[in-house]
Amino acid sequence: MKQALWLTILFMTILSEPAAAQNFKSQQAKFARVQTAIAEKEATVKKLFADKKLAYPPKEIFLRAFKREQVIEVWVKDAGNYHLLKEYAVCAASGDLGPKRRQGDSQVPEGFYYIDRFNPVSNFYLSLGLNYPNEADKILGSRGNLGGDIFIHGNCVSIGCMAIQDAPIKELYLMAVEAKAAGQARIPVHVFPARMHTKGMKRLEREAAGNSTLLALWQNLKAGFDIFETHRRLPMVTVDRQGRYLFK
Repeated sequence: MKQALWLTILFMTILSEPAAAQNFKSQQAKFARVQTAIAEKEATVKKLFADKKLAYPPKEIFLRAFKREQVIEVWVKDAGNYHLLKEYAVCAASGDLGPKRRQGDSQVPEGFYYIDRFNPVSNFYLSLGLNYPNEADKILGSRGNLGGDIFIHGNCVSIGCMAIQDAPIKELYLMAVEAKAAGQARIPVHVFPARMHTKGMKRLEREAAGNSTLLALWQNLKAGFDIFETHRRLPMVTVDRQGRYLFK
């Protein structure tokens, strides 16, 4: 989904050194919507962390989205372990289960991504951009333009994005800014068609019956899903020449 004016602040998303990261935070705080988010939601976010006995501000966060369940989980790394902080309901996400493979298909991508853009002047209040198309998408997608501008954002409309309304995006945006300011260069975002436990995977296999390409993708995604479910550790993700995800 197109996001107005984000090019004017794209430079903010590539800062990684400590001083530069703090500068990123101060630059974000100059925008009216971020100021509103701080005023309205900072105390709420701090209480979320306190209630879970997690240090604030966070040094690392991880987002995990499930399309069927219409939810985005926020995980926080604290003392070397990941802890579930909160789930945000997705109020709008266009398309069906399955990956995004071309521009204009209205699909929400499925795969392993990270936040590569912060947009405090979004058409949809605040928004966090995903690095779609990633390397796997470029190999497996249709020839030509694969589309782009996939965001987690406010409001409650979607053309390939995940909308969580304005109040929740204020909280999530603040957490992401704090993690970025603490030095997290890439905030992972894993997007799955559904929770890929045994029951959920069996349902996906029934739905993908006769579609070997889709089934192969979902089985590949499940391998990454299982690593985090079992070990509460994020795998290192790479992509082979066939577009399959590889995990360490």
